[in-house]
This record gives sequence, structure tokens and C-alpha cells, in this order.
Amino acid sequence: MKKDVPPFLLSILLPACLAAQGAAPFTLSEIRGGQAPLGSVEIQGVSAGAFNPALWEKNQLHWVTDVRRPVLAPRMGGVFRNIYAPSAIEEGAGWRFFYSAWDGIESGNDRVYSSTTPDFIDFYDRRTIIHNGVFVHISNINVQKLENGELHAIATCWPDPHKRNKPIYFFSPDGGKTWNGSAPMYRGQMKDIVTMAGYDKWEMGDMNGANVLLRDQGRWRLYFTNWGDRGKLYWSEGSTPNSFQFGGVSLETEHAVNDVKMFRHGGKDWYVMALHKKGDVGLTAKDSEKLWYSLSNDGRRFGPEMRMPGAQGGDDRYIFAVGFVTRKDRILGVLYGAGASEKCERNRIFGHWLQKRVLLTANPDYQKGNGAEVEAQGALGPDRQWFQLPHSMPFDGTLTVFAEDGLTRLGTVPVSLRPGAVYRIDWK
Repeated sequence: MKKDVPPFLLSILLPACLAAQGAAPFTLSEIRGGQAPLGSVEIQGVSAGAFNPALWEKNQLHWVTDVRRPVLAPRMGGVFRNIYAPSAIEEGAGWRFFYSAWDGIESGNDRVYSSTTPDFIDFYDRRTIIHNGVFVHISNINVQKLENGELHAIATCWPDPHKRNKPIYFFSPDGGKTWNGSAPMYRGQMKDIVTMAGYDKWEMGDMNGANVLLRDQGRWRLYFTNWGDRGKLYWSEGSTPNSFQFGGVSLETEHAVNDVKMFRHGGKDWYVMALHKKGDVGLTAKDSEKLWYSLSNDGRRFGPEMRMPGAQGGDDRYIFAVGFVTRKDRILGVLYGAGASEKCERNRIFGHWLQKRVLLTANPDYQKGNGAEVEAQGALGPDRQWFQLPHSMPFDGTLTVFAEDGLTRLGTVPVSLRPGAVYRIDWK
């Protein structure tokens, strides 16, 4: 019959047991003066490592939902408040974050906005960069950054001369200060609409909310869907980012592509595509709550779709756009525009982060909890997790870190945690 281990004996046995398992590749330190929510602790240093295709092929990924609902809301200055369609690029130690929205403006017209963020916790310099101009809406922004700092962007405009949605192209030679030669804000024009050769349904087609630009081996690739030609997601290529030659089918799907990222691993190219069920096309409650990804090794034909975490409640039930957050050789998370209304007029930006799994295990005598285990209650941006401590009391036990699959144990250390404090995992 198993008996509880006396505390004095546990203090002897635990370090010996951990030593027998091997030294952990990390230490845990308290950030003095740090403030976590009362009764909780914040643990930093948990962001995802380098892209591992084996985990993505198996869909063995540990996603943690951001505790903020939403991560980013519209500004309140104007009475039209609807924000969605995220697209993030690396900029220095942080990111430049683009989105389409009615970001607290005077009318319900989709425009393109830019902000900066060091950590996806705080956002700065929020401003309109592309006005709808001659269009009613310009939305669904997707941005590519070249090594020389140039930014190239594809969005959706409506209406074209045939009252359809079409991809539209914008260019910034100076990292986002000017667009199409205009500062501080460019107004969309008909001449900016993308051209396509070899696809006879282009002119009368409706390409709404499914347009992604990718720079790949010196050429430009555009992924798109024509909702008048349902069930197929296409690829096309060109030597310039505003004129393309039709290629063929990338994926047979009813879902909308919003982002494609490329990585090099094991001598092979890996392309990761993010998709959602477009909210105003054959919407069902079941599909509206979901997100998917798909993999490819050539960037043209993609494999079966696999699920990512989607909506978590009524406030994000209807998803209208999705985009990855990347850093060098890794995917850190996914942001998505969603709302409680199927009309796409009350959206906010929500997030899930790909992170290492952290498990707190209490000592057997802790508040007579018999070794209670505590998982993260949620993430705060890509590198932090919050934990609600049992009874909101000081916690004694162990901290175990697992890899991004949530299964592979990386190490365990003994801990003594104070409610309301902030700690950081430092990797050796």
C-alpha cells in the first residue's frame, strides 16, 4: 500500500531523483518586482523552437490560447470598430503588424493599417497606410518583406469594374514609410488591381478574402480562390508581384488561404499554409469556428488539411481571417480575426501560441493536494504563460518543461513559487 512521503524525506529524495533523471537544460529565476495576476504566476521563456516538420506532419503541436480576448481590439475614437485580417513581418527585435479594419473611423470602409509591436503584448504607432480610395473596401492584407527592406503587399479590393472582388498590389521601398509613392497614406486606384494570364475566369471572378503573396527563389507566387469557381485554391507565378501567369490547383478545398510561410529543414523546402472557412460563403456554425493548415515541399501542390485550434467561445465564433506569427526559423503562433456576428462587422483579433508545455506538480504534502498538477491557464503573447496556483497559495513542487509537441520531456527542476510573481526559464 502506497503511503505519502514525509516532507523532510521528500526534501532529500526529490533532488536526488531529479539528478538521476539528468540535469535540466534550463534554470528558473524570479524577475524581482514582477507582477502577475493575484493568485497566479507568470512564466516566461516558453516560446516555440525551430520549425520541426515531423511535428507538423503528425499535427502533434502544443497550442496555448492567449488569455486576452481579444489580443487586439479596434480603437474607440470613431464609431465604426471592426478589426481582422492580421499579417505580421519581422522588424528588428520585434514586428510590424498589419491588419485590415474599421479601426475606430468615421465610416464602415475596410482600410489597411500598420502598427509595431516588440512582443504582441503592446502595440504602438497604429495608423492607416492604405485608404480605400476609389473602392468601398480594401481588406485582407498579406505582406512580404525582402532582405533589402522592401515591402510587397497583396490585399482584396471591392468593387472592380464588374462589381467583383479582386487582389490588389501595393509596394513600399522604405519599410512601410511610403506606399505606391505616397505618404503617409495611399488611396487605392483601379490601376493597382493584379493582372492574370491563362485563367479565363479571372475577369468575372470573385476573389474575396483569399489572396496570398510569396517570394520564392526569385519569382513571385500568388495563391487565390475564385468563389465563382468553388472548391479549388489556385497558384500562379510571375516575375513581378502584380502580374501573374496561371499555374493550377494548389489544394482542393472550400477554405480560404490567408498566409503561406516557407522554411528550410533537412535539406528540403517546407511551405506551411494557413486557411479558414470564409465566414460569408456557405457559412455553417460547425465550419465557422475552425482553422486549418496544409504542408507542401514545392509550394505549388499542398497536402491534406489539418486542424489548428479555432474559436473558443461566442465572442470569436465567426472567423474571417488568419495569419502566422514567425521569427526567423520558427512559427510562434497564429492570429485570427473573428467575432460574435456572422456579418463580419464586430471582429477582433484573437490568438493561439505554439509553445513549450510547462507542468507544475505539487509536493505530496502541498495543501494536502496529493501531488496536484497545474497546467497553464493561457498564454500572454508568444513567450509567456499564466498559471493559477491552487488555493492562490505559495507553491512547492517541481516544474517540468516539454517540447512543442507537449510530450517530449526536456527537464524538471524543483520550484518554490510566490503568487503574483513573474519567473523566467533561462535556457543553457
